[in-house]
Amino acid sequence: MTIVMEKTTSAATGPQTGRQQSKTRKTVLAIFALLLTLWLLVPRPDAPLSWRLGRKPKFTNQCTQPDALSPPKGDELDKLYDFISSTAFRNATIERLSGAVRVKSESFDDLGAIGEDPRWNVFYDFHAYLKATFPLVHEKLDLEKVNTHGLLYTWKGSDDSLKPTLLMAHQDTVPVPAETVGSWTHPPWSGAYDGKYIWGRGASDCKNQLIAALETLELLLEAKFEPKRTILLSFGFDEECSGRQGAERLASAIHERYGDDGLAVIVDEGSGFEETWGTLFAKPGTAEKGYTDVAITVRMPGGHSSIPSDHTSIGVLSEIITRIESEQYRTHLEELNPYYTQLQCGAAHSPDFPHKLKKLLTSRASSNSFPWNGHTCKTKPDHLALEAAKQGGPAIKYLMQTSQAVDVISGGAKINALPERVTVTVNHRINIGETPQVVYDRLAALTGAIAVKHNLTLHAFDGEEEASSIILAASPNTLEVAPVTPADAAVDGPFRVLAGTTRALYGEDVVVTPGIMTGNTDTRYYWGLTKHIFRFSPGVDEDDRGAGLGNIHTVDEKVSVNGHVNTVRWFTLFVRNMDAAGF
Repeated sequence: MTIVMEKTTSAATGPQTGRQQSKTRKTVLAIFALLLTLWLLVPRPDAPLSWRLGRKPKFTNQCTQPDALSPPKGDELDKLYDFISSTAFRNATIERLSGAVRVKSESFDDLGAIGEDPRWNVFYDFHAYLKATFPLVHEKLDLEKVNTHGLLYTWKGSDDSLKPTLLMAHQDTVPVPAETVGSWTHPPWSGAYDGKYIWGRGASDCKNQLIAALETLELLLEAKFEPKRTILLSFGFDEECSGRQGAERLASAIHERYGDDGLAVIVDEGSGFEETWGTLFAKPGTAEKGYTDVAITVRMPGGHSSIPSDHTSIGVLSEIITRIESEQYRTHLEELNPYYTQLQCGAAHSPDFPHKLKKLLTSRASSNSFPWNGHTCKTKPDHLALEAAKQGGPAIKYLMQTSQAVDVISGGAKINALPERVTVTVNHRINIGETPQVVYDRLAALTGAIAVKHNLTLHAFDGEEEASSIILAASPNTLEVAPVTPADAAVDGPFRVLAGTTRALYGEDVVVTPGIMTGNTDTRYYWGLTKHIFRFSPGVDEDDRGAGLGNIHTVDEKVSVNGHVNTVRWFTLFVRNMDAAGF
């Protein structure tokens, strides 16, 4: 606000007196003070009054931690929970999970139609294993097979007014390349147990979560538990190749039955725990980055290699790749991004939270620099995000930045023939606050300049292709950034139940904060079923907190048995806590 004060004159009376000028100044200042007061006091849901008045924010208010939440007492159910910690259960769960790993259930990007491509048939074997291993679940629950191999279990509750709880996992695994088999410590389909870990493809992605969910319901059935709230299990079978045959069909079947916002909560595989700043954080994923693959094709005239053009199609494509990799997307942290909440939680609860980060976080939240529209400035560096990325490395940086990865390239047929058509595919995971269009616009501008340089036509996402051109095409698996799950533990709702359950199991030194997934899960098809979606792997081995994701998608995938047992304990508490919740 700019106020200009000028000396005024009157044609009738001449110059004002000093007293009149003083009165004018006082009037203007009074008006300014009134406007400033109104600006400070006007309600803004995204800016607390204390921030607008310049006082430092109280970060504990932004990171409420609920008390530990335990379900109602019951003799048989209490015995059940104690049994999970017994040697007998440990031995049994080792055998169950090892057996599941031993059943090959790979999915491939080039699978044909179900019923025609025999590679789908591995799921018949897996279903037979589950039926033999969990007899009560298969006797007492309704099981529907959706699109042949999708599994939907329903345990009907007694109170139809309560929305169901849904637990998810997927049956399939990424393939094991034949050339890597010799590099495994234990064979990839052995399900070997070494006294601490179960080894093999799918051990931690995510047959452990699938088996834990089934073990939980089998135990509850044995204890004669009678749920008020319906419990659903939904297990897709092609999550590793985008879930269109499994999760998409399962979500459609569930939506047909329960409708929009028909579920109370969904828990799927996802992020787990992180130890940082002297604190153990539980980080259920409440958001996912968006996704798009872009295929870039260069078409140029062929000919004999003995009389080459100055630039072949491979050379031009290489120039495009170099340009793409020469500049990254900007690092910026929206207030909607769950990592912003984790920073607040760190500032509130972590003894080793860095001073510089706290200073930048305080500055971001202050009246002087708070972005009222919910977005950081598009033209200036986001110093908070840059400092967090500097301290946390790539794993943290890509929570706040659209990623780009050149993953697949093809072209050229013979050593003495100029390549006429070559293609590269670039994978992108899109940051909160951006859209796939940001990627498309950047690539169109970049390749457009190169097309002009080499006298080529640019077809940017128009579905056309011709000779002597550069063609851009987006993958059909493109995905917008996921809706962000409400995650205020001060509010009575699913996040409070999840956080209270976690603190009941692991102790109240654990800080529960929303997390963000850099990858995508099968929940991409379930957005319409509930606002409360948590992508969470709740089992942590407290003796080995650095185990991470257990080498998923690579050699020596494994899972801690202690962590797996804790997953069963967590699911048992969570299902019962949700059943006792009235919302």
